[in-house]
Amino acid sequence: MMLYLHIPFCVRKCAYCDFVSYAGQADKIARYVEALLAEMDRRPCAGTVTSVFFGGGTPSLLPPAALTRLLAGLRQRYALAPDCEISAEVNPGTVTAEWLAAAAEGGVNRLSVGIQAVQPALLARIGRIHDFAQAQETFALARAAGIANLSADLMYALPGQTLADWEESLRAVLSLSPRHCSCYALTVAEGTPFGDLDARGRLPRPSEDEELAIQASAIRILGQAGLARYEVSNYAQPGFACRHNLGYWTREDYIGLGCAAHSLEGNLRRANPSDLAAYLAGAPFAVEERLTPEDEDFEALMLGLRLVDGVELSARAFARFQAGIERFRAQGLLEGAGRRVRLTPRGMDVMNAILEEFLP
Repeated sequence: MMLYLHIPFCVRKCAYCDFVSYAGQADKIARYVEALLAEMDRRPCAGTVTSVFFGGGTPSLLPPAALTRLLAGLRQRYALAPDCEISAEVNPGTVTAEWLAAAAEGGVNRLSVGIQAVQPALLARIGRIHDFAQAQETFALARAAGIANLSADLMYALPGQTLADWEESLRAVLSLSPRHCSCYALTVAEGTPFGDLDARGRLPRPSEDEELAIQASAIRILGQAGLARYEVSNYAQPGFACRHNLGYWTREDYIGLGCAAHSLEGNLRRANPSDLAAYLAGAPFAVEERLTPEDEDFEALMLGLRLVDGVELSARAFARFQAGIERFRAQGLLEGAGRRVRLTPRGMDVMNAILEEFLP
């Protein structure tokens, strides 16, 4: 079993962000922490918790005392495995030595640092509040606090970003010696500032060939530094793949706590209300859905194919998808023996188009 805690507070919203997060509402953090603890009381777990992930939003906006209270509350209510991976997303410019000391003392042993880019103009364009010097400081402070498992998050296909910019960002991040690196393509969502610009034709976007060149450079440059690609968007040193995200991609059960958090328990998916006031008022689940066998089979394939090693399908799922699997194998896009299926490097480049062919 895994736990996810959503911390929906930000200093300000980035131009691309469509996550459920709220700027300028830090005065609600204390109430939110109490609401999280109350939700933990309502949602016990009989098994051992192998992974905890604090996402957001900006978890590093929690005051150190609030973080300490949450971590202690988790240990009081759930059986955390001795080697439980406890990750937190943090943003440079919001991290202090005091926060990191509280995190380390409470058992946080992995940080995902939202760097995104290193060029000041690009950072300003996407709405980030930090510079690369603050990212360097975050890595140094984390190591001083005893947290050595550090991941750097980068974004590509940003408006105006060149291949040279991207490779400069990769090399700058590698100078920090991260154990892990995530490289996510910009997704332009409706209702965001970037979505509005894109709808008016005013958001410069890279071509498909330019995006593929960026992906290829990430595989090459990160691979040369010892960070191998293990998932479409993620790279790690041996033994440092993100345990929590691996759980998502292999459909482990997880409980999502907090505003807008999602859960998967068996074939039951749930989602908490995304409205902060409704969550604080104790509103019930906004979504409760029983997945059909067809849903489960497609999710197993969709999520498992994100992994470089692919997925071992159930006999039922393999029978359902076998015709399509054989067709894509013949085209050199899928490979694997028996019921194990994985994308070839060429297949990774067109993963979404392949998955569309398997939709129920």
